[in-house]
Order: sequence, then C-alpha cells, then structure tokens
Amino acid sequence: MTISGSSGDVRWSLLEYDELADAYQEHVEPEFRADGHDPTAEKPTHAWLRENGFRTLLYTLREHHDTTFGTFWSEKLGYSENEAAEGYEWAVDDEATVEALESFLDSRRNRGDLSESSIKALRGRLNRYVRAYYAATGEDAVLRRVDPGGDVPAHRATDAAWAAIDRLDADDDLADRTVARIHEAASHWYDYLLRRQRASVNPVTGVGEEYNWDRQTDGDPVALDATHVRALTNATETVAERLLVIALCGWGLRSGEVAGLHASQFALDADPPFVAFDERKNGPGEVSLLYGVDVLEDRLTELSEREEWNGHLFPSSQSSSGHIANQTVRNRFADLVTRTGLPSEIGGEPPVPQMGRRFWYSAYSEAVEDVAESIEEIAAEQGSSDSTVVLENYLSDERARQLRREHMREQLREAFD
Repeated sequence: MTISGSSGDVRWSLLEYDELADAYQEHVEPEFRADGHDPTAEKPTHAWLRENGFRTLLYTLREHHDTTFGTFWSEKLGYSENEAAEGYEWAVDDEATVEALESFLDSRRNRGDLSESSIKALRGRLNRYVRAYYAATGEDAVLRRVDPGGDVPAHRATDAAWAAIDRLDADDDLADRTVARIHEAASHWYDYLLRRQRASVNPVTGVGEEYNWDRQTDGDPVALDATHVRALTNATETVAERLLVIALCGWGLRSGEVAGLHASQFALDADPPFVAFDERKNGPGEVSLLYGVDVLEDRLTELSEREEWNGHLFPSSQSSSGHIANQTVRNRFADLVTRTGLPSEIGGEPPVPQMGRRFWYSAYSEAVEDVAESIEEIAAEQGSSDSTVVLENYLSDERARQLRREHMREQLREAFD
C-alpha cells in the first residue's frame, strides 16, 4: 500500500504491521527530525506523538497489533537508545556481569518503554545489589554460580545471593522499602536471564518471604498491588471498562467521582493534563492525568459519535443525574474482579474500588522514594548523607514536581502495561 499525503490522511488502523513501519518513517520521522530530534536514536514520547497528531498510531499498535510503541520502535524499526549507559561505573569489573546488566536495562528501556529517569533508578538498585554481592562473596563474577553450563549446585548460588541481600538488610542507612526494591530489581534481572537461557536459577526467589519489608501492619488500609491492577486491566473488554480501572487505580478517584465524570472537567491541553473538581474531600481540586489520556480520548471519541450525549463519561438514561450511580461503579468493579479471578479476599478484605485508590497512593509514595534514590549521587557530591537536603536546597519546586511525575508515570505504566 502506498502512503501519501499529510499525517492526518494516514489511515493507521487499516495498515498491516509492515505498512505501519513504512508510514512511520514517511510521516512521523520527518516531523520528529524537524523538532530537532534524531529519529533513529531518540524515541518519541507518547505525549509528543499525541500532540503532533499521531494518537491513532498508538491506538492502532495497542488495539490492532497487541504491542506497545516502545516494542514497535525498537524491534520493528530496529532503533535503540544507548546514551544513558555510556561511562557508568558499575561496582564490579567482570565483563560478563556488566554486559548482562546493560542488556537487561536495554530491554527495559526499549520493550518496557521506561524513561531514562526510571532506567537510572533501576541501574542504581542493580549496582547496589552487585556491590553487596561482591562484599559478601568476594566475587565480582556475579553470574558464575548461575551459569547454565557450570557445575555449581543451585543451593550454593542461592546462599551467595541471599548473603548479598542479608548484607543490604543489615545496612542501617537503608530503609526496609529500599532493600525490598533492590531485591525486586535483582529478581527481575535474574528472571530476564532465565528467560534467555543465560541463568540456571533465580537465586533470590523467595527472599522477600523471609523479611517484613512489604507486610502491612494491622492498621494499614489494604491496597491493590500492581499485579492486581494489571489483571483487572487485562480483563477489560471495552474502552469504558478500561477507563473505569484507570480512573480508580491510575488517577486515584473515588467511586462517586468516577461515576459523575464529565467531559467539561478535563483540561487535556495542559501540561500535564488534569481533571478538575469543584469540591473534593481530602484531596486537591485538580488531579494530574499521568496515565491513561489515550484511553480517555478514545472514550470521548466513542461517546461523541452518539446521536445524543450529555457529556458524562459514564452516562445513564435511567438516572435523573444523567450518569451512573456510585453503586454501579462498585458493581462493575466487582464484575471485573470476578472475570479476572482475583482472590476473594486481599489482606482479609474483599476487593473493592477503594483499594484502587489506595494503590494510587502507594504508587505515589514509591515515586517519591524513586526521586530520592535518583539524586543520592548528587547528595554524595554535595557532602550530604540525606538526599532530602538536595530536594529542599538544590532543586526548584517545579523540578521536584516534574521528577515525581516522571517516576509516578512509570509506576503506573508498569502496573497497567
């Protein structure tokens, strides 16, 4: 199929996967280059694509080809971003270990569509793990004991890896949540190597069961975790259902707020886009939309094509308010839970929409910690052991907010995608 004309003339949803690549290079790359970017070395953000009229490309990749833009960009077009890894000093010198670490980060950058700020935080956690491994074992060849062609018993590989985690856990300068996230990064790295037949075992599997890092106290409200949110998202069958999950878990809205959402509340041209409320209990009047704007736009397009539409995102002809009731949101959420096969109880309680809101707050808390971790090197250079000093004295309020948004956006993307 020959593609010609302006970007607005391209019928992305009608193109085969190979044709999408041709159309991308003909229409997207020239505009990206005109904006001062190198289209073969820099990956356009979702925001840039939407702002420049390529929202339908994102929708087509997701809905018609079951893939992400990051995967399309790296695997189909064959491009990569490698500049962030240059010059980084790993805590070990073993070439095989460093290559395996960088290979994992490249995969998360391209296939996982992570931003460079999130890659930097992940690299820092992995470096702490291999540093602890070297300190605990005296070996910088971290993969020697898990080599599929080696003869080291699995229990010895596990003992060495657990010794590294024990060393991190004993460090009084590291919070429990930080150690848990270092362990999570190491576990994902080993899983990546297992999938590629480059490791015989994940030696840190089950470590978290031995500690109290992530366990809630009796007084903590129960929240969904990322696996629950991902399962709910995968169970959705319509744009409306997907938007309901995003509004609860990705925007942190209450059931009543979701039920009454109206098109007039959204400022999609703002940076970042937001939804505004005239009155809101225990929360800001504006909520930034760091994830799910594409689904929101799909829903608005879907509703605008109706002969009659009152502007509500979840309209109801049976209600005097013009929109669905709070209980309907709860019922639809319960239907998704049943369809998903989530446990009947999470933390001793049945899954309810409020747990989605609590997930949002938990993700935001982790994003704040990500920012603190990402600037620890700056803090060290300033002679401070406390990264909050850098946040307060060296970063503007706007820059600090921007960093939190970037990390929060990645937290949400990992959960939903």
